[in-house]
Amino acid sequence: MKSMMHNTSLYLSPWKNDFSVFQNQMNGKDFVYLDTASSAQKPRVVLDRLHTAYTSHYANIHRGLYDFSQSMTAEFEAVRARVLKFCGVPNTYHAIFTRNTTESINLVAASWGIQNLKAGDEIVLTQMEHHANIVPWQMVAEKTGAIIRYIQLNENDELDLDHFKSLLNERTKILSVVHVSNSLGVINPVADMIQTARTFNENILTMVDASQSVVHGGANIKTLQTPDFIVFTAHKLYGPNGVGVLIGRADILNSMQPYQGGGDMIETVSFTGSTYKESPEKFEAGTPAISEVIALGAAIDYVEHAFQNGAAEHEAALTDYMMEQLSQIDGIKIYAPHAKRAGVVSFNLNGIHHADVAMTLDQMGIAVRTGHHCCMPLMGVLGVAGTVRASVGLYSEGSDIDALVRGLHKAQELLG
Repeated sequence: MKSMMHNTSLYLSPWKNDFSVFQNQMNGKDFVYLDTASSAQKPRVVLDRLHTAYTSHYANIHRGLYDFSQSMTAEFEAVRARVLKFCGVPNTYHAIFTRNTTESINLVAASWGIQNLKAGDEIVLTQMEHHANIVPWQMVAEKTGAIIRYIQLNENDELDLDHFKSLLNERTKILSVVHVSNSLGVINPVADMIQTARTFNENILTMVDASQSVVHGGANIKTLQTPDFIVFTAHKLYGPNGVGVLIGRADILNSMQPYQGGGDMIETVSFTGSTYKESPEKFEAGTPAISEVIALGAAIDYVEHAFQNGAAEHEAALTDYMMEQLSQIDGIKIYAPHAKRAGVVSFNLNGIHHADVAMTLDQMGIAVRTGHHCCMPLMGVLGVAGTVRASVGLYSEGSDIDALVRGLHKAQELLG
């Protein structure tokens, strides 16, 4: 049965004109971007803020006594406070700037994990984690003798919460879980999971990978039962590349050893040893991405305003429309079809390789992501080498979904 197109004027985006990239074509066709889960496009307000930071009064921070350095330092530190406010965290938490989510997780794994885990201790992850939340813990396990346990999926491609509860024991030291799966779009019940872990043992540390949820307005740490750590990245939040965020409890961060050594994180240095600053400075060695952090502040302002003005409803309606339209295509396999999801749908067309589907769509001006999505273990659980993944953002419209459906029909005609 062929999918039926609806009146897509109901799904127009009031934010699309803020993104200059959509004035361009791809392969001679109107640009349809359905890869926001990989990296969001940048609104002009963010690009303007980045340009201004570099061209109006750029200087290095935390060191100079001259006016430009002091101004840039104030703007940089204002974004640190803005991040904490955006995520609704108490003043007992610190925000640390890294390069990306991957570095944020590596920081916790290396600085907390190696320092605190020993042979036989257990780390609880899920089968749907991004490699960034698996590989660092595997490295820690190799060095410490700790053991990784993975929460399995149920028949609906969602987390099996009974299996999760069965994994908790006196050796469980940390629960690190993705809020929204980057490959499936499934929204995991992390608040309930954190509450369950803490009820079992209040000393179990918790970390939430919010890389995919923050872009859809899911940044408030209190709604997640205030985990000990939360991580996300700027480039998925309509901000610049090269900036990640680690928010963590100040007492835990101050108990951890530095992740890297160098300038700006020290109190004193001599030829025989060094002493370090407290968190967050202790974890920010060297010159950071100054202008990019400042531009992240503009991205947060933009996203927050959008979600105060209907963005959540817009994205939810688009996601429902995409699920409805895709489900009507003969020969399609949608993963986690009944799950509560946030802006991401992963699927395959029977008998057609996912890469061939993507190349057909590319020729029609449609950008999607294919492959294992940095979730090779999950693909093994699903029994596939990879999937086609379509994801929406603030700028997405119903016409984008219609173009995707036409492209999939075209792929079936050419390749099926």
